Amino acid sequence: MNNPSFDKTWTLFLDRDGVINEEHIGSYIMNWEEFSFCDGALEAIKRFNEMFGNIIVVSNQRGVGKGLMSLEDLKEINNNMVHDVNDAGGRIDKVYAATSVTDSDHNRKPNSGMALQAREDFPVIDFKKSVMVGNAISDMEFGKRLAMHTVFITSKHDPFILPHDLINEQYPSLNAWSETLIAAEMLN
Repeated sequence: MNNPSFDKTWTLFLDRDGVINEEHIGSYIMNWEEFSFCDGALEAIKRFNEMFGNIIVVSNQRGVGKGLMSLEDLKEINNNMVHDVNDAGGRIDKVYAATSVTDSDHNRKPNSGMALQAREDFPVIDFKKSVMVGNAISDMEFGKRLAMHTVFITSKHDPFILPHDLINEQYPSLNAWSETLIAAEMLN
């Protein structure tokens, strides 16, 4: 599949942990003090601000459902993240989080509940003109269930051999993908 050319009619869906911020593999980001942006993530999201009509974060946050952190902790982390992204010249239009511990919950990725909520809140969203960026196969399944273009970030997994049924593109970081998009734009 050829890579689409993105414009303001497209929506960008981003996973959070391991894509926007450093992930604590095997654990959770439980408060703002534990949150740190991945290298180049703020710059990448600033670039995406110019390219995409909507930028939505969809994140599985089982730590809340397990009682390891409160919903208030999660809201504080997400609010501060959005604030810092805005301060850096970027934008996140909305953050959705699935806090259930059960994989069958309709909001928990790879299930499509968070995307359907986003489309309810932003009726202009067309899933066929959307990109899902994540660092887990469940993120890629989430995207493909809705016919999205998928970008796999290899922050916690080795790269997959492409072509792959679930992955259209893969990069070591959000910033690496954004730099590729800028370079492609300059060629056009």
